[in-house]
Amino acid sequence: MNTSAMQAVLVDRYGDADVLNVQEVARPLPQPGEVLVRIRYASMIPLDWKVRRGWLQQVFPLVLPYVPGFYASGTVESVGEGVADLHVGDRVFGDVRGAYAQYAAVPAEALVKLPDSVSLETAAAIKAGADSAWKALFLEGDLQAGQTVLIHAAAGGVGQVAVQLAKRAGATVIATASADNLEFVRSLGADKVIDYRSEDFAQSASGVDLVVDTVGGDTELRSWGVLKRGGILVSLVGDPDAEQAAAHGVTAKFNTRFAEREHLLQIVDLIAEGALKIETGRVYPLSEVREAHRFSEQRRGRGRILLAPQE
Repeated sequence: MNTSAMQAVLVDRYGDADVLNVQEVARPLPQPGEVLVRIRYASMIPLDWKVRRGWLQQVFPLVLPYVPGFYASGTVESVGEGVADLHVGDRVFGDVRGAYAQYAAVPAEALVKLPDSVSLETAAAIKAGADSAWKALFLEGDLQAGQTVLIHAAAGGVGQVAVQLAKRAGATVIATASADNLEFVRSLGADKVIDYRSEDFAQSASGVDLVVDTVGGDTELRSWGVLKRGGILVSLVGDPDAEQAAAHGVTAKFNTRFAEREHLLQIVDLIAEGALKIETGRVYPLSEVREAHRFSEQRRGRGRILLAPQE
């Protein structure tokens, strides 16, 4: 076995899932301040295929070819000069650029060490969902006990965590999901679950303090009317319509604040205590990355899709 090489997904042009190709490339070496992570699970998020399609070239300018992926979990394989807090064998998760690969060199400060009680599979979904839920509810949404929150796509990687965190904070939770996921979302603690295909949430919800929108488009358009005046809409997919916000007397937010290490550590503690559960979705080997992207683009299913580069 060539220990200086690894398998990675390369994208040499923008396009559909067929531009994803698994190739053998050189294994990176950790530079000062970095560690080499042996990636166990790479998170697949909608941003991955939006970048791949070339829709976000102004936001994420890339040099082709590039290795996709933003978040992962794994173990520390080797440590670069000047790294004191992480050691070979440590289990970690965090921001991993180029996560669709067997290994990645990552700044040590971008990683969080895991307790033994939290699995690497679960950890891969923290930066790809749990931190966004925390940000939307508490950092941007300022959710308080006694308020009402509407969470869209509540069975997804962000939504399922948002439901649990909101209930834990003492809020009343209204959630939208597909028919297949209604019972799952109820089991997370949602007070009211709406099948978005058969029922118009805009007719079933009103006087809401906070909307967490992970869908956008028509879902955002119909969400303005369910908010009470002075309410907040937090979009996780794009800049919300400022004119609509002003017309309805509400606040609209998008990427104004981000979860920090202290928040991630709180999330890890909740998972370790069993107070927060994260259900991941399908797990694909690296060789099936095209099928994984196609499934992700259908925007259905439950939990975060993962790649397993070592399988």
